[in-house]
Amino acid sequence: MKTLLYYILKIISKLKREKNQETLLRFFRKEGISLGEDTRIYSNTVTSEPHLIQIGSNTTVSVDVKFVTHDNSISKVLPDASDLFGRIRIGDNCFIGESSVIMYGVTLADNIIVAAGSVVTRSFDESNVIIGGNPARRISTWESFAEKSRPYTWNLRKISREEEVRLQNEGVKLIERVAKNERTE
Repeated sequence: MKTLLYYILKIISKLKREKNQETLLRFFRKEGISLGEDTRIYSNTVTSEPHLIQIGSNTTVSVDVKFVTHDNSISKVLPDASDLFGRIRIGDNCFIGESSVIMYGVTLADNIIVAAGSVVTRSFDESNVIIGGNPARRISTWESFAEKSRPYTWNLRKISREEEVRLQNEGVKLIERVAKNERTE
């Protein structure tokens, strides 16, 4: 039922042309998720323990991100126990990539990017890093990522959607990922 409500509110947010997702953020706060200022959530993060999720300011949660706040598998190992629970804390100015999973008990420091598809099973207290993989590990720094990405960056606030599509169709500033055995480094 909550998932259906989420999608209804998402439609309402689109119809109202909300750029800052006010309707959706009110829904998440009402559910019990602690949210900082200027946070954006593009995922249905509804969980049975939303009060265990804290997301800092200026953080983006991409599409299909899962926050796992509990685990019932312990009941198979310890018959007298039913669940494990843990808080999830995401710092300020973070980005959680598409289809990532953040496990119970994880804390992420400020200024962390989680690569798409990552499974974060432990906390990271170092800021200005990029983590990724399964299980997630430190894979880069912000400085390194910025340096290698700079030639491909866009500022969509300065061009129209039509211009964006035209330039992309012409191959302007598109990243090509080369197979590892084809690199000439």
